[in-house]
Amino acid sequence: MTKMKSPEDIKAAVREHYGKAITSKSGCCGPKVQSLESDSSGRFVQMAGYTPDELKGLPEDVTTFGCGNPVALAGVTEGQTVLDLGSGAGLDLILASKKVGPTGKVIGLDMTPEMIETCKKNLERAGVTNADVRFGEMEAMPVEDNEVDWIISNCVINLSPDKQKVFAEAFRVLRPGGRVMVSDIVTIDLPDEYRDDMAAWAGCIAGAVDEEDYKALARNAGFVDVEIVDRMVYGDDSISALGNDACGCGDPDSTLNAASLEKYANRVASVKLSARKPT
Repeated sequence: MTKMKSPEDIKAAVREHYGKAITSKSGCCGPKVQSLESDSSGRFVQMAGYTPDELKGLPEDVTTFGCGNPVALAGVTEGQTVLDLGSGAGLDLILASKKVGPTGKVIGLDMTPEMIETCKKNLERAGVTNADVRFGEMEAMPVEDNEVDWIISNCVINLSPDKQKVFAEAFRVLRPGGRVMVSDIVTIDLPDEYRDDMAAWAGCIAGAVDEEDYKALARNAGFVDVEIVDRMVYGDDSISALGNDACGCGDPDSTLNAASLEKYANRVASVKLSARKPT
């Protein structure tokens, strides 16, 4: 029986994967958000719920590694503070900054130095002046208690080897009445033997949990009104978009190629989870 990797091994593999992906010049760093033509990148961006109007005028090298558009369903209003877990290249931070306006604030959190650097450059190019990008891990957020009104995240919590700690930290940093709207990957009866593949971990699949378990993580942390508000199962025709585009798994060094992706068809889904911290 294969020994499961340690949390430290998983984080190191994820950090290395995304560090290489965002700095890669080979096109394996996730689809550029402006690519809305009929190629695989364009299909993925549309599948994730981004519209041409939202993406208009963004820096040309903004990429997305996500599986959904959490800002679209979040009721973010002017003057609020939004925390984006795993802010990546900055796409969702830019969209959230437009909603909170000059009196609000957006905070990005990422554990990959290359992502932090790219995100800051993209925010500057997009003219965002109300953002604070912080280096750190979701399991120990460099955020004060009750500091934020909203938490968003896009296909990132599944990468954590301690998801319960992530939700506990999310509960801590939210103000009473604060809300969560996260897009993420969940599994559908995924066999245990599929979960010790580092490429599949970095590819947002092997570390995911079943939908009911995902909701239980939020409830166990103290959240109420926990519900799945959107769901899309990745079937035979869309699983390659998840692996090769969303999470940068087109990397030729990755073992998560088209052949190995087939076994995950109809076993993973993209969902949006909504939850609230009690007042």
